Amino acid sequence: MSARPFLLTPDLLLRAYRLGLFPMAESRESRTLHWLDPDARGVLPLHGFHISHSLMKTLRGARFSVTADADFAGTIAACAAARENRPETWINHEIETLFTELFRLGFAHSVETWEDGRLVGGLYGAALGGAFFGESMFSTATDASKVALAHLVARLRLGGYVLLDTQFITSHLARFGAHEVPRARYHALLAEALEQPARFPARPDPAALLREFEAIRKEVP
Repeated sequence: MSARPFLLTPDLLLRAYRLGLFPMAESRESRTLHWLDPDARGVLPLHGFHISHSLMKTLRGARFSVTADADFAGTIAACAAARENRPETWINHEIETLFTELFRLGFAHSVETWEDGRLVGGLYGAALGGAFFGESMFSTATDASKVALAHLVARLRLGGYVLLDTQFITSHLARFGAHEVPRARYHALLAEALEQPARFPARPDPAALLREFEAIRKEVP
Protein backbone atom coordinates (compact mmCIF):
# COMPACT_ATOMS: atom_id res chain seq x y z
CA MET A 1 0.00 0.00 0.00
CA SER A 2 1.30 3.46 -0.84
CA ALA A 3 -0.17 6.94 -0.49
CA ARG A 4 -0.21 9.14 -3.55
CA PRO A 5 0.97 12.76 -3.41
CA PHE A 6 -0.23 13.77 -6.91
CA LEU A 7 -3.53 14.82 -8.45
CA LEU A 8 -5.48 11.78 -9.59
CA THR A 9 -7.36 12.08 -12.89
CA PRO A 10 -9.79 9.66 -14.57
CA ASP A 11 -7.08 8.75 -17.09
CA LEU A 12 -4.55 7.94 -14.37
CA LEU A 13 -7.18 5.92 -12.52
CA LEU A 14 -7.82 3.79 -15.62
CA ARG A 15 -4.07 3.30 -16.09
CA ALA A 16 -3.84 2.09 -12.49
CA TYR A 17 -6.61 -0.44 -13.01
CA ARG A 18 -4.82 -1.76 -16.08
CA LEU A 19 -1.78 -2.35 -13.84
CA GLY A 20 -3.83 -4.16 -11.22
CA LEU A 21 -3.93 -1.27 -8.74
CA PHE A 22 -6.95 0.29 -7.08
CA PRO A 23 -7.35 3.26 -4.69
CA MET A 24 -8.94 3.38 -1.25
CA ALA A 25 -9.31 6.14 1.31
CA GLU A 26 -9.12 5.70 5.06
CA SER A 27 -12.46 7.41 5.61
CA ARG A 28 -15.17 9.43 3.90
CA GLU A 29 -13.54 12.72 4.87
CA SER A 30 -9.94 11.60 4.27
CA ARG A 31 -7.99 13.51 1.64
CA THR A 32 -5.42 10.75 1.26
CA LEU A 33 -5.74 7.87 -1.17
CA HIS A 34 -3.75 4.65 -0.98
CA TRP A 35 -2.94 2.36 -3.90
CA LEU A 36 -3.44 -1.33 -3.27
CA ASP A 37 -2.25 -4.44 -5.09
CA PRO A 38 -2.85 -7.14 -2.47
CA ASP A 39 -1.03 -10.46 -2.32
CA ALA A 40 -4.38 -12.22 -2.78
CA ARG A 41 -7.12 -10.75 -4.97
CA GLY A 42 -10.80 -11.56 -4.80
CA VAL A 43 -12.46 -12.74 -8.02
CA LEU A 44 -16.00 -13.92 -8.67
CA PRO A 45 -16.18 -16.48 -11.49
CA LEU A 46 -18.75 -15.52 -14.11
CA HIS A 47 -19.15 -19.23 -14.85
CA GLY A 48 -19.51 -20.63 -11.35
CA PHE A 49 -21.74 -18.01 -9.75
CA HIS A 50 -24.08 -19.51 -7.13
CA ILE A 51 -27.77 -18.67 -7.46
CA SER A 52 -29.74 -20.31 -4.65
CA HIS A 53 -33.28 -21.58 -5.09
CA SER A 54 -34.63 -18.69 -3.00
CA LEU A 55 -32.66 -16.08 -4.94
CA MET A 56 -33.85 -17.56 -8.24
CA LYS A 57 -37.41 -17.25 -7.00
CA THR A 58 -36.78 -13.59 -6.16
CA LEU A 59 -35.20 -12.95 -9.56
CA ARG A 60 -38.26 -14.38 -11.28
CA GLY A 61 -40.66 -12.46 -9.05
CA ALA A 62 -42.01 -8.93 -9.17
CA ARG A 63 -40.87 -7.62 -5.79
CA PHE A 64 -37.91 -5.71 -7.24
CA SER A 65 -37.29 -3.89 -10.48
CA VAL A 66 -33.68 -3.67 -11.65
CA THR A 67 -31.98 -1.12 -13.86
CA ALA A 68 -28.42 -0.42 -14.95
CA ASP A 69 -26.78 2.98 -15.38
CA ALA A 70 -30.08 4.64 -14.43
CA ASP A 71 -28.91 6.29 -11.19
CA PHE A 72 -25.15 6.05 -10.90
CA ALA A 73 -24.92 9.12 -8.67
CA GLY A 74 -27.51 7.77 -6.26
CA THR A 75 -25.86 4.35 -6.17
CA ILE A 76 -22.34 5.53 -5.41
CA ALA A 77 -23.67 7.99 -2.82
CA ALA A 78 -25.56 5.16 -1.11
CA CYS A 79 -22.45 2.96 -1.20
CA ALA A 80 -20.46 5.77 0.44
CA ALA A 81 -23.05 6.53 3.13
CA ALA A 82 -22.37 5.53 6.74
CA ARG A 83 -24.62 2.81 8.13
CA GLU A 84 -25.25 1.31 11.54
CA ASN A 85 -23.17 -1.78 10.79
CA ARG A 86 -20.57 0.24 8.88
CA PRO A 87 -19.95 3.65 10.42
CA GLU A 88 -17.03 4.44 8.11
CA THR A 89 -16.36 4.04 4.40
CA TRP A 90 -13.31 3.94 2.12
CA ILE A 91 -15.14 5.96 -0.57
CA ASN A 92 -14.09 9.55 -0.03
CA HIS A 93 -15.34 12.54 -2.00
CA GLU A 94 -12.48 12.34 -4.49
CA ILE A 95 -13.24 8.71 -5.37
CA GLU A 96 -16.92 9.57 -5.74
CA THR A 97 -16.08 12.45 -8.08
CA LEU A 98 -13.62 10.39 -10.14
CA PHE A 99 -16.03 7.51 -10.64
CA THR A 100 -18.85 9.87 -11.55
CA GLU A 101 -16.57 11.21 -14.29
CA LEU A 102 -15.67 7.65 -15.37
CA PHE A 103 -19.39 6.96 -15.65
CA ARG A 104 -19.82 10.02 -17.84
CA LEU A 105 -16.98 8.73 -20.04
CA GLY A 106 -18.51 5.24 -20.27
CA PHE A 107 -15.92 3.42 -18.14
CA ALA A 108 -18.04 2.98 -14.99
CA HIS A 109 -21.42 1.34 -14.56
CA SER A 110 -24.03 0.76 -11.90
CA VAL A 111 -26.80 -1.71 -11.25
CA GLU A 112 -29.77 -0.48 -9.23
CA THR A 113 -32.44 -2.43 -7.34
CA TRP A 114 -35.76 -0.66 -6.78
CA GLU A 115 -38.71 -1.46 -4.54
CA ASP A 116 -41.88 0.62 -4.75
CA GLY A 117 -39.95 3.32 -6.60
CA ARG A 118 -37.21 3.54 -3.96
CA LEU A 119 -33.55 2.74 -4.57
CA VAL A 120 -32.94 -0.03 -2.03
CA GLY A 121 -29.81 -1.72 -3.31
CA GLY A 122 -27.14 -1.56 -5.94
CA LEU A 123 -23.49 -1.66 -6.88
CA TYR A 124 -21.01 0.08 -9.13
CA GLY A 125 -17.64 -0.56 -10.71
CA ALA A 126 -15.27 0.18 -13.58
CA ALA A 127 -15.01 -1.64 -16.90
CA LEU A 128 -11.99 -2.06 -19.16
CA GLY A 129 -11.93 -4.54 -22.01
CA GLY A 130 -13.38 -7.78 -20.71
CA ALA A 131 -12.65 -6.94 -17.07
CA PHE A 132 -15.11 -5.48 -14.59
CA PHE A 133 -13.77 -4.10 -11.32
CA GLY A 134 -16.50 -4.26 -8.69
CA GLU A 135 -16.07 -1.42 -6.24
CA SER A 136 -18.88 -1.42 -3.70
CA MET A 137 -22.47 -2.42 -3.10
CA PHE A 138 -25.21 -1.46 -0.67
CA SER A 139 -28.56 -2.74 0.50
CA THR A 140 -31.36 -1.29 2.61
CA ALA A 141 -33.80 -4.13 1.90
CA THR A 142 -33.38 -7.90 2.25
CA ASP A 143 -31.92 -9.49 -0.90
CA ALA A 144 -31.59 -6.15 -2.73
CA SER A 145 -27.80 -6.34 -3.15
CA LYS A 146 -27.99 -10.06 -4.01
CA VAL A 147 -30.39 -9.25 -6.82
CA ALA A 148 -28.11 -6.47 -8.08
CA LEU A 149 -25.10 -8.80 -8.04
CA ALA A 150 -26.95 -11.52 -9.94
CA HIS A 151 -28.02 -8.97 -12.53
CA LEU A 152 -24.45 -7.74 -12.84
CA VAL A 153 -23.13 -11.25 -13.46
CA ALA A 154 -25.82 -11.98 -16.04
CA ARG A 155 -25.12 -8.71 -17.85
CA LEU A 156 -21.36 -9.30 -17.82
CA ARG A 157 -21.84 -12.75 -19.33
CA LEU A 158 -24.13 -11.37 -22.01
CA GLY A 159 -21.67 -8.56 -22.74
CA GLY A 160 -18.64 -10.81 -23.25
CA TYR A 161 -16.77 -10.07 -20.01
CA VAL A 162 -14.42 -12.71 -18.62
CA LEU A 163 -13.21 -11.29 -15.29
CA LEU A 164 -15.09 -9.89 -12.29
CA ASP A 165 -12.61 -8.48 -9.79
CA THR A 166 -14.05 -8.06 -6.29
CA GLN A 167 -10.76 -6.77 -4.79
CA PHE A 168 -11.33 -8.51 -1.44
CA ILE A 169 -13.46 -11.41 -0.24
CA THR A 170 -16.32 -11.01 2.21
CA SER A 171 -18.55 -13.72 3.63
CA HIS A 172 -21.35 -12.24 1.52
CA LEU A 173 -19.37 -12.66 -1.72
CA ALA A 174 -18.04 -16.07 -0.73
CA ARG A 175 -21.60 -17.41 -0.72
CA PHE A 176 -21.76 -16.73 -4.43
CA GLY A 177 -18.50 -18.47 -5.25
CA ALA A 178 -15.99 -15.65 -4.87
CA HIS A 179 -12.47 -16.76 -3.96
CA GLU A 180 -8.94 -15.43 -3.75
CA VAL A 181 -6.18 -15.90 -6.30
CA PRO A 182 -2.48 -15.06 -5.84
CA ARG A 183 -1.30 -11.71 -7.18
CA ALA A 184 0.64 -13.25 -10.09
CA ARG A 185 -2.39 -15.29 -11.16
CA TYR A 186 -4.63 -12.24 -10.93
CA HIS A 187 -2.31 -10.20 -13.12
CA ALA A 188 -2.30 -12.98 -15.71
CA LEU A 189 -6.12 -13.10 -15.67
CA LEU A 190 -6.26 -9.32 -15.93
CA ALA A 191 -3.89 -9.20 -18.91
CA GLU A 192 -6.05 -11.73 -20.76
CA ALA A 193 -9.27 -9.92 -19.87
CA LEU A 194 -8.01 -6.53 -21.02
CA GLU A 195 -7.53 -7.96 -24.52
CA GLN A 196 -11.13 -9.18 -24.70
CA PRO A 197 -13.71 -6.98 -26.44
CA ALA A 198 -16.80 -6.49 -24.29
CA ARG A 199 -19.77 -4.16 -24.04
CA PHE A 200 -21.79 -3.49 -20.90
CA PRO A 201 -25.45 -4.20 -21.72
CA ALA A 202 -27.36 -1.65 -19.66
CA ARG A 203 -30.72 -2.57 -21.20
CA PRO A 204 -30.65 -6.20 -22.32
CA ASP A 205 -33.70 -8.08 -23.48
CA PRO A 206 -35.53 -9.25 -20.31
CA ALA A 207 -36.01 -12.70 -21.84
CA ALA A 208 -32.26 -12.95 -22.48
CA LEU A 209 -31.58 -12.02 -18.84
CA LEU A 210 -33.96 -14.70 -17.59
CA ARG A 211 -32.33 -17.28 -19.84
CA GLU A 212 -28.95 -16.27 -18.45
CA PHE A 213 -30.18 -16.68 -14.87
CA GLU A 214 -31.44 -20.14 -15.79
CA ALA A 215 -28.09 -21.05 -17.37
CA ILE A 216 -26.18 -19.80 -14.31
CA ARG A 217 -28.44 -21.78 -12.00
CA LYS A 218 -27.83 -24.99 -13.98
CA GLU A 219 -24.03 -24.53 -13.87
CA VAL A 220 -23.95 -24.61 -10.06
CA PRO A 221 -26.95 -26.59 -8.77
